[in-house]
Amino acid sequence: MSRPSWNEYFMSITKMVARRSTCLRRQVGAILVKDKRILATGYNGAPSGLRHCEEVGCLREDTSIPSGQRHELCRGLHAEQNAIIQAAYHGFSIRGAMLYCTNKPCVICSKMLINAGVRKILYEDGYDDHLADQMLREANIEIERFVL
Repeated sequence: MSRPSWNEYFMSITKMVARRSTCLRRQVGAILVKDKRILATGYNGAPSGLRHCEEVGCLREDTSIPSGQRHELCRGLHAEQNAIIQAAYHGFSIRGAMLYCTNKPCVICSKMLINAGVRKILYEDGYDDHLADQMLREANIEIERFVL
């Protein structure tokens, strides 16, 4: 059996992190990696200490808000946001890091990743967000879909 590539290895960890998600609609995981070291992880869910959607229900589902729209109407943070926050909380610079994510970042997360200095994004699935794509291109951040 051959040894997995670094991308396969880190994406498998990202999928494991996604299993911690408390979102009722979609489980997303993200990890920030620099020099083959994991700096921070994140999954989508409610802020620390608050009740999760599993307990209180999903406002987005209850009001039929389509995926990728009206992000502000959600109790949860995105996995990418939680990874950035975790790095900041623990004092780790993520400038020059690579993001592995089970889903393609939305425009809000893309703007945060640009300002945080992330250099590359590798994702598995996602939805079309043309503004996110445009901004990442303009910022010269490489984005690539991971396909086994």
